[in-house]
Amino acid sequence: MLTSGSKGQIQLQSLVTLLFIKYHLDVSSLCSETVRAFRGINSMASYHLSVKIGGKGNAFPHADYISREGKYARGKDSDLEHKESGNMPAWAVHKPSEFWKAADSFELANGCTYREIEIALPRELKPEQRLELVRDFVQQEIGDRHTYQFAIHNPKAAIDGGEQPHAHIMFSERLNDGIDRGPKQYFKRANSKAPELGGAKKARFGETQTERKGYLVAQRERWAGLQNQYLERHQHSERVDARSLKAQGVEREPERHLGAGQVRKFDTDQLQAVIERRDAERQAQHCRDERDSVIDVTTSLREAIFERDKQTENLAQQFEQEAVHDRTFDFEKEPEKLNELVPPHVRVVVASN
Repeated sequence: MLTSGSKGQIQLQSLVTLLFIKYHLDVSSLCSETVRAFRGINSMASYHLSVKIGGKGNAFPHADYISREGKYARGKDSDLEHKESGNMPAWAVHKPSEFWKAADSFELANGCTYREIEIALPRELKPEQRLELVRDFVQQEIGDRHTYQFAIHNPKAAIDGGEQPHAHIMFSERLNDGIDRGPKQYFKRANSKAPELGGAKKARFGETQTERKGYLVAQRERWAGLQNQYLERHQHSERVDARSLKAQGVEREPERHLGAGQVRKFDTDQLQAVIERRDAERQAQHCRDERDSVIDVTTSLREAIFERDKQTENLAQQFEQEAVHDRTFDFEKEPEKLNELVPPHVRVVVASN
């Protein structure tokens, strides 16, 4: 089966090359339909990863928001696709909200009660595949080191009505060190000399602004890599790129996210303008994808044909050498064979002893 992505390019290219060589086709007969078979192989999927920090008093309300609980609970039109938590202390295992309540109550005055990674998920994947992807990302970035809670939302886009799957991953900066602490002690200042007497130590994600930026850039790249693994595994040609639009060579401004509340305020002309702009940008991106993914089939075929001719020539030389080897003999013992190799008018008669 022909697949997309880099492996698919090689398979498809090899197949066309073999057909041209086998049937001795002139590369100039390569039709536009064949060229189009190489296009659209690595189109771009949307990419988003952002990190937010919550202060004291914000953890519990935000946990309710992502899990669609409390005042954020919805009925049949809920966009909640999945929610779960992990690494919770014993007193919050069955009710994660208790952990975030404790963070709001007992965290240091200027402390961070949670960090949140917000990620866009590929529309191309099925819900169960997206869940597996998020779990793998959580294991990769958080593992068993931090208490976490995540939720997957899949609302309908306010303008085009398509799916907008994304995940909110909340986690505590406090490290799990295996010491059993109650809610109040858990969020106390850590005691390096006597850890059991202090709170859980906080992880740091870089000491300087440069280090923190470097950590975020690396995290964005890891997320892109994991997404592309899943897209390839499930046989989708789309790929994501963690680089900025400028770094990718895309000459446009990043589009600002428009929520449902903002869209409802648009009049017909404004809404139509947004739709037309998005259509134009999608078309432009499609053209760039085609331009970048076209393989130079002519060059590849010429190289393959040259290689075939070279192998044929080498094989002919090998046959000739073997034939010469087969014609060697002791002419004193087999004089009649000598006469077979020379024209009749120069043949000699070798007298027998």
